[in-house]
Amino acid sequence: MARPVMLGNGSLTVGLDENGLVHDFYYPYVGLDNLTTARSLPHKIGIWVDGMFSWISSDEWNIQVDFEDEALVSDVQMHCDRLELTLTFQDFVDHEFNAFCRQLTIHNLASTDREVRVFFHQVFQISRAGRSDTALYVPDGNYILDYKGRCSLLIYAQCAGGIQMDQFSVGNCGIEGKEGTWRDAEDGELSNNPVEHGGVDSVIRCSANVSSGASKVVDYWVIAADAQYDAEKIHQQLLGVGLSTRLNVLRKYWSDWLATAAPEVSKLKQNYQVALRKSLMVIKVHTDKRGGIIASCDSSIYNYGRDYYSYVWPRDGAYAMWPLIRLGYTEEPRRFFSFCRDILHPDGYLLHKYQPDRAIGSTWHPLVHNKHSELAIQEDETASVIYMLGEYYEASKDEEFVESMYITFVQPAANFMADFRDKATKLPHASYDLWEEKFITSTYTTAVTYRALLTAADLADAFEFPDDAAHWRDAAEEIASCCHVFFDEHRGILRKGFLLQDDGSLQFDNTLDLSNVYGALMFATKAFGGKAIRSTFAVIDNELLNSSPSGGAPRYEGDQYFAADPGYKGNPWFIATLWVAQYYLQLARTPDAEALVDWTLAHALPSGVLSEQVDPSDGAPISVTPLVWSHAELINTLLDLKA
Repeated sequence: MARPVMLGNGSLTVGLDENGLVHDFYYPYVGLDNLTTARSLPHKIGIWVDGMFSWISSDEWNIQVDFEDEALVSDVQMHCDRLELTLTFQDFVDHEFNAFCRQLTIHNLASTDREVRVFFHQVFQISRAGRSDTALYVPDGNYILDYKGRCSLLIYAQCAGGIQMDQFSVGNCGIEGKEGTWRDAEDGELSNNPVEHGGVDSVIRCSANVSSGASKVVDYWVIAADAQYDAEKIHQQLLGVGLSTRLNVLRKYWSDWLATAAPEVSKLKQNYQVALRKSLMVIKVHTDKRGGIIASCDSSIYNYGRDYYSYVWPRDGAYAMWPLIRLGYTEEPRRFFSFCRDILHPDGYLLHKYQPDRAIGSTWHPLVHNKHSELAIQEDETASVIYMLGEYYEASKDEEFVESMYITFVQPAANFMADFRDKATKLPHASYDLWEEKFITSTYTTAVTYRALLTAADLADAFEFPDDAAHWRDAAEEIASCCHVFFDEHRGILRKGFLLQDDGSLQFDNTLDLSNVYGALMFATKAFGGKAIRSTFAVIDNELLNSSPSGGAPRYEGDQYFAADPGYKGNPWFIATLWVAQYYLQLARTPDAEALVDWTLAHALPSGVLSEQVDPSDGAPISVTPLVWSHAELINTLLDLKA
């Protein structure tokens, strides 16, 4: 399942699924740790009225899940004919407190006054093995506390007027053959069992008397803190001011944050403005307050993959920062660059990926290739961050910060890139390509490395390091002088790359890959030549773009990653399709570019969230949803379109 709504504040992040239910709950980092059992069971919401009970995830509910375009607040609408009820949710994560808040409005559509009972179920998994957690009822505060070690979750609900939850139940879930305490709600009554440990879940009940044709508000929150005492302090503040007040304060916060982008956003068509603001908030909610930028907090991929996307890829983070830099944001880029400085290897390179707490992430890249010891890196990740730091310096003129990065990051990284080359070719030594699949000297990595060396040289000039500037420019020029090897004369395309053999020969990979030509276009037009770029894009137009019924463009021909139909050349990717649009804009082919932007928006979820890929046959989302990089490319394309 996708996550059409992600809510967060840089420390607490909550993902809602297509039914508007909590399916991911990350604390204390964005993307780490996921405290839910998202692989199997979302939090549930049940409704009892007139002796009838229904879980809102059942087919009898018509559900629309969206979020506002001027504040990170959900807009979830639910309707059930049988129960004659409409439910409206406004959900948010408070920007000051680590509190996930739901404001539920019950609309009674029946001709009689009725008692409506709302059951909020939560199933957290604080301990990694799904054992050793404790959930208990705290009578002095009339709330549920779910805790393990230094993580405490305080769960509470009340009706309008301060009418508190009137029943609760705590029990086991997912262990010893027990399905879960949520079953206790289905007769409209809870057992009030006060404590359980192991694998635990809990249910709380609020009862609201709702007149015919009227509505009643129910407030619900889950507070995350390091200790019960800290959670209680936040709890008392929420009780004191109420969720409506906090919601107004939150909307002001998001209005102020989006105001930085407003002058540029206002130049776009209305539907593009909405898409851009939503994409900005998707990027923001995946940005940890300590600098890491998570690729995606949609954990559902774990159900059919080996791992999550809840990591910091330095390249993905750099691309996520690009539109923010263009729009004038400074806080998020500074934190990201500081994060990269802190994780830089002493030898000057960045590794495959990292956790948001700066620990090294998982990898599938070996340390040996063809019996040679090799670095398990993608060199373009190091290069991308250098390039983006240069973009930040040019846009912000933040001399003090960028100069502080020079000795600690720019110098060691640029020296590594200048030296990490093969003497025989003068080109970058092989590393894994940006798609993380092939060990190769790729066209894309060569292009971004070339530009990163020139960016580093410009920074060396700015901060008066002339020897560095000369060294890095010489390395860049040597790379440029040898880029002709990447052009496949037979097909008229920039090939994916080559692998230098022990005998000095080159083993070419002639795959048509959009990253080849995008890298050359964006970072190294002079080095690769306009003719080679135009020729490659012409082949892409003929062979990749719109090569399936869904339209769009796959990353490269023969892409098998989550391949939905082997009869096509690959699943369409938003990133690849928007790269084509950006090329069209450089040629002033604005209608063609707009058509691809419109294709992107048409294949988004109703909430505007973009996946990584879509099914080539029916356009359904595939892989993580949302993917931050997809949203970053959409914003960049819209900004190019505006220009």
